[in-house]
Amino acid sequence: MTAEAVTVVEIRGALLRLRRATGLPVAFGGLVESGRPQVRISELSGTATAALRSLAVSSGSGLGGKAVALARPCAVTDYSSSRHISHEYDIPVAAEGIRSVLAVPVVVRRRVRGVLYGALRSAQPLGDRALGAAVAVARDVEQTLILRDEAWELLTAGRGLLGDAGAPGGPETGAGTGAWEQVREAHAALRALAPRITDPVLRADLLAACGLLTAPRPAGGPALAPRELDVLSWVAAGATNAAVAERLGLRPETVKGYLRSAMRKLGAHTRGEAVTAARRAGLLP
Repeated sequence: MTAEAVTVVEIRGALLRLRRATGLPVAFGGLVESGRPQVRISELSGTATAALRSLAVSSGSGLGGKAVALARPCAVTDYSSSRHISHEYDIPVAAEGIRSVLAVPVVVRRRVRGVLYGALRSAQPLGDRALGAAVAVARDVEQTLILRDEAWELLTAGRGLLGDAGAPGGPETGAGTGAWEQVREAHAALRALAPRITDPVLRADLLAACGLLTAPRPAGGPALAPRELDVLSWVAAGATNAAVAERLGLRPETVKGYLRSAMRKLGAHTRGEAVTAARRAGLLP
């Protein structure tokens, strides 16, 4: 699944959550188009027509465009008669039959990435409760996008470093040594990030991507539990038990327990032996 597809899926799920959280019967939204100051409405939930689908909302225009330009939530009680927005999109809005509308931008690293809308088919104030619930949904989307971006950046960096270091399991001498250490840090960071991602498809893709940074696993080799591998990944990157605990949100004693278990499975007596055995088994880069 591509990064863009993941984002679209997240927007679709967010619209369902927005309707449940706010009680608004209609929700729609989309992403800011790459290289263009406009939002493309791609996802509809609870709509009666397709009038809003693929609508391109320019920054500053209409309610959603105003939310993009200001990077803050906006709402109107009666869209068609509001004096606080421009009216380029009155025809598709009227065709859908919506009146009261709120628009909440999805802002990641100070950049608007999309807009979520909620609407009623009658003209009545939406209230702070509905707006607050919509903002909370947008914040969830923002956190997911931040995690996705971090994972994408780490994976891209890891692949680039892997090219500098040579194939997984290759020599660790000369100029490639420093690059290999960075590959290992990227691998450990990706594994630490995975449990924080709630989307199971994205999480599975991320863990599969971690495998691209390691050598092929021999048949019948040892297997480690996910948390054992998480701990060993950071140990391989040179982290202390205390640092591993902080990175993974675990207690130091828990880290020690996972490490002892990994060492036992790998037939190792020291941390270093465990890391070496895990690399030979294709578990670590």
